[in-house]
Amino acid sequence: MYKHPLLDRDKMTPAEALDILIEGNHRFINNYSVEKDFQSLLRITRDKQHPFASFLSCSDSRAPVELVFDQALGDVFSVRLAGNIASDKAVGSLEFSSKYLGSKLVVVMGHSSCGAVKAACDDFKDGHIGEIINLIKPSIRHEKTVTNPEQRCSKNADFVEKINALNVQYQIDSILRMSDIIADMVEARQIGIVGGIYDLNTGKVNFLENTLRI
Repeated sequence: MYKHPLLDRDKMTPAEALDILIEGNHRFINNYSVEKDFQSLLRITRDKQHPFASFLSCSDSRAPVELVFDQALGDVFSVRLAGNIASDKAVGSLEFSSKYLGSKLVVVMGHSSCGAVKAACDDFKDGHIGEIINLIKPSIRHEKTVTNPEQRCSKNADFVEKINALNVQYQIDSILRMSDIIADMVEARQIGIVGGIYDLNTGKVNFLENTLRI
């Protein structure tokens, strides 16, 4: 949990918000959690919320951001969709948290061995799942290092992880392209944006330096 829930978060910088997340993830992977007084937090957050970070992450049950970063009530604004896709509704939610709730950092977080990414690699089609796949496919087209068509599938673990990283970058690019609100706030350094990949094996979140804008 953020150690000082009553601190004026309006004065927090995007870099400080990222540092808090890195520290929280370090606690998580070392099997340590800051003690949380949930009853006090219920009272503190009862009438308003002021999350310091916003997430667009995957719906995977193994990757809940509050646990992965050792945060508590009122700390993070969490938007979760399979494949951490920047749909219109997801972007609108991030606009709300950034402009009207005072969040200082937008994090797009994918994870290793993502089922939605694997489905996209295999061009899977069933029901509304195709709507998700279509927002991941551009990342597959951007991957040029694996040239053998038979290796460009979910059976190739290395290929899947390449697409995971490209997908995070693509979703960030999509957010900035789709949202003047977020793009302008990032440009003015009112908020930051960064991508990361959560490793299901180790619990560590590896932030992607090429996506960092703070």
